[in-house]
Amino acid sequence: MNRTLSPLCLLLFLVLPALPQAPYGLSERVSNTSFLPSSSGYALGEMQLRRIFSNISLAQPVFLTHAGDGSDRIFVVERAGRILVFPNRDDVDTAALFLDLRDAINSGPGEAGLLSIAFHPRYVANGLFYVYYTYGGLISRISEFHVSTGDPDRADISGERILLEIRQPAGNHNGGQLAFDPDGYLYIGLGDGGAADDRYKNGQNPTTLLGSILRIDVDRTDDGLEYAIPPENPFIDHPEGRREEIWAWGLRNPWRFSFDLLTGDLWVGDVGQNRWEEIDLIERGGNYGWNAMEGSHCFNPPTDCRTDGLILPIAEYDHGAGRSVTGGYVSRGSRLVRLQGTYLYGDFVTRTIWGLRYADGRVTESQVVARSPSPVASFGEDESGEVYVVGYDGKI
Repeated sequence: MNRTLSPLCLLLFLVLPALPQAPYGLSERVSNTSFLPSSSGYALGEMQLRRIFSNISLAQPVFLTHAGDGSDRIFVVERAGRILVFPNRDDVDTAALFLDLRDAINSGPGEAGLLSIAFHPRYVANGLFYVYYTYGGLISRISEFHVSTGDPDRADISGERILLEIRQPAGNHNGGQLAFDPDGYLYIGLGDGGAADDRYKNGQNPTTLLGSILRIDVDRTDDGLEYAIPPENPFIDHPEGRREEIWAWGLRNPWRFSFDLLTGDLWVGDVGQNRWEEIDLIERGGNYGWNAMEGSHCFNPPTDCRTDGLILPIAEYDHGAGRSVTGGYVSRGSRLVRLQGTYLYGDFVTRTIWGLRYADGRVTESQVVARSPSPVASFGEDESGEVYVVGYDGKI
């Protein structure tokens, strides 16, 4: 994100008209959509947000997920350094402290802190999970931990294995998302290094890891690394020295991204600079334009910029509709059956939530579907694929 954070976690409920079935997922890239979501009309149906887990107290939550182990537990990440876990029941009144990194984390002003958690696809067998946090002044760290042997609601903090560290020149644009793809590789979101206007010129520099989404193999190590480079990554042995960890680049601040549970498509909300917020579908080796472009518009230079070789967003909105996009999820849960295949995303500042349908290389529908009572810090999924909205005022 690029704004001061302020949390809330709400399950999406709805009363919706039926929608026709349609294929979803990326089939062909359109050259330029400049698609603005409508602010009214509710062609996708209006959702009602209901507060849940009201007996659990949180401080600045920034992410929600599950372990994929059949336990149906909810894990919530707090920016200051705690991860809490509790049963997925409305009447739950106690949360266990799964991991406490408050003593290690720099969560000062800006967008630093404990930002994400991702559980290994074979978590049931190996008990491994991964976190993204910032420490020192400032370094982004990706670490592996193991659940304790005697308590499934407690991690073993003593067994930290540091996989990757990236020095950040500023306290914002840290990215922060971790997620495993269907093939079991770990994806990492990194912003352009912060400040404003891509001051450090990282957006169009693939010899740095900043301004990119990375893809690594956490199950192997090679070349002196604590991880391995998947052989399908686009820049293996690149003659210009492009970093082999990079899967996609030209991103300003990919704060939140997710994989469609059905298709495997990778959706990202990339936070904009002065005027435009964007939604991208990520392709292998794709250059998403920052800082030559902001959304589908020239940024540097402001006119007559070159767009050849760039992938433009599938959707965008200007700063009249919002100021800090929060990427979400394609809805696949049974409670939102009428929104099956709809990508849900929001804005941190205006608290607007949109639903977007994409088929045959174009956006077919996009509408405001809800208004959150709190800043939309993140979205999340539980083990059944139900979508949650994570606010920033401590409520769930």
